[in-house]
Amino acid sequence: MKKMLLSLVVMALAVTGFAQSEKQVRWTFDSKKIAENTYEVRITADIGGNFHMYAQDGGDGPVSTSFDFTKNPLISLDGKVKEIGKMKKVYEEAFSSEVRYYEKKVDFIQIVKVKGKAKPTLSGKVEFMVCNDKECLPPSTVNFKVALGG
Repeated sequence: MKKMLLSLVVMALAVTGFAQSEKQVRWTFDSKKIAENTYEVRITADIGGNFHMYAQDGGDGPVSTSFDFTKNPLISLDGKVKEIGKMKKVYEEAFSSEVRYYEKKVDFIQIVKVKGKAKPTLSGKVEFMVCNDKECLPPSTVNFKVALGG
């Protein structure tokens, strides 16, 4: 009985820890047409408090921000996700390496092309990790959907 109770407590704490990362970053997703059948998808991270979020190439140690787009035969990705924001490069003792991150806000831009007259939805997930001067929260994943051409 004690082992079962201990297991439940550990699981509850783990779930609480994972939920904390999502509370530190507010994500918004939108798209705009930039050419015939071509859209710019803007994924914005507003980072709360004194936390920072690692870049797509965050360095050795932290979990870098990454995007996993769901395959859709009506959509093709044009290039890689670009980052727009004020990136900081610092040496972090906790990881014994130079890391790259953003504070407050960063925009991620993905160009997509739509085949034909379709009005599909780009969906996927973003994984990210946030830290401050005292702690790092467990990595978190957020699912998203962005309407194109609608």
